[in-house]
Amino acid sequence: MTEQDIETGRNNAIISYLTIFGTIIAFYLNNENKSNFANFHIRQALGLWLTFFALGYIVGVFDSWFITFGFYMFFGVLFIFGFANAVSRKPQTVPLLGELYQKLFANLGR
Repeated sequence: MTEQDIETGRNNAIISYLTIFGTIIAFYLNNENKSNFANFHIRQALGLWLTFFALGYIVGVFDSWFITFGFYMFFGVLFIFGFANAVSRKPQTVPLLGELYQKLFANLGR
C-alpha cells in the first residue's frame, strides 16, 4: 500500500468501525475511489461486527453478568485496536481473528 492509497482510504477505514451501518457506508463509498487500505479495514470491521452479532446471540442465552461483561470487553478491545490502526494509518490485523477475516472476505471490494 502506498502513502497515497492510505490517505485516500483513511476516512473510509475510520468510518467502517463506527457501527455496522458505518461498515456498509464505507464499503459503498470505497467503490468510487478504490483503496486497498480502506478495503483492508472494511474487511476487518465487517468480520468484527458479524462475529459480535453471532456470538452476542449465544452470550445472550447466558444470564450471567460476568460472561456478558467479558464479551463486551473482548470486542471493545478489538474494535478499539482496529479503529486505532485505521486512525494511525496502519494495515494491521486485529488479534486472534484478523487473518481469518482477511481470508474469508478476500473478494470483498475487488
